[in-house]
Amino acid sequence: MNIPSELKYTKDHEWIKIEGDVATVGITEFAQGELGDIVYVEVETVDETLEREEVFGTVEAVKTVSDLFSPLSGEIIEFNESLEDEPENVNTDPYGEGWMVKIRMTEPEQVKDLIDAEAYKELIGA
Repeated sequence: MNIPSELKYTKDHEWIKIEGDVATVGITEFAQGELGDIVYVEVETVDETLEREEVFGTVEAVKTVSDLFSPLSGEIIEFNESLEDEPENVNTDPYGEGWMVKIRMTEPEQVKDLIDAEAYKELIGA
């Protein structure tokens, strides 16, 4: 199981890459494996400011639909539009081409509440 050590994680199986005041967010390899084949990713919150744990979108797999929760408070500044035509990128490259949104953080101190790769491995029993 691929769990990059340079990323941060949530208990909701999202990964976060911090670059300055911008956080790139996607779902982990574990999450996409549990969901199965991703057929649709919907994000209609671009240009909205959300609080941590508010729903920013949904991911639809063959068998289920799952909400996506913002790991940090901030403005959704970008959606990975390539997922509209190629949602399977979430399955094939969850930490690269399968990223979902970029958030301009309004409360960067929340980063300390995220978990590191070792704690995430423990969470999923890897």
